[in-house]
Amino acid sequence: MFTGLSGAGKSTIAGRLVELLQEAGRTVTLLDGDEVRTHLSAELGFSKAGRDANVRRIGWVAAQIAKHGGLAVCAPIAPYAATRADARRLVEEQAGPGSFVLVHVATSLADCEARDRKGLYARARRGEIAEFTGISDPYEEPTDAELTIDTRSTSAEESARRVLAHLLGDR
Repeated sequence: MFTGLSGAGKSTIAGRLVELLQEAGRTVTLLDGDEVRTHLSAELGFSKAGRDANVRRIGWVAAQIAKHGGLAVCAPIAPYAATRADARRLVEEQAGPGSFVLVHVATSLADCEARDRKGLYARARRGEIAEFTGISDPYEEPTDAELTIDTRSTSAEESARRVLAHLLGDR
């Protein structure tokens, strides 16, 4: 599971990772945060309870995929440590210890705001979006990530290859 602020690069890196895994012959499903919100969690808001439910749903779907031999690449914001731990538990209960890998895309708030093509950060700063992660709602940086990626010094391609190497055991 990738975690990081909006605009950190999670979806870009996750998408490239999926391509690399498919090239390696792996069965893989991408659970992108925006896509899951649109199709599986459309009724949820962005309150803490709504965010928690969304990440738990992603964890449950990922666990079912893993249980049947597939690989799920998940890219939600996943701002809360306890909910990420719940997702880890769900996956590892189905697929075994170590089957959940947390990747923190550690892009600074300033860099995320500079990249913001949708204008979400500006709207949040004007008070037009309530409970926006990193502005009016907290992002709890992980202390348990297997990998941390700094996108200022690592391209999306390099980042995806680094995650792939970790998944394939070439650490």
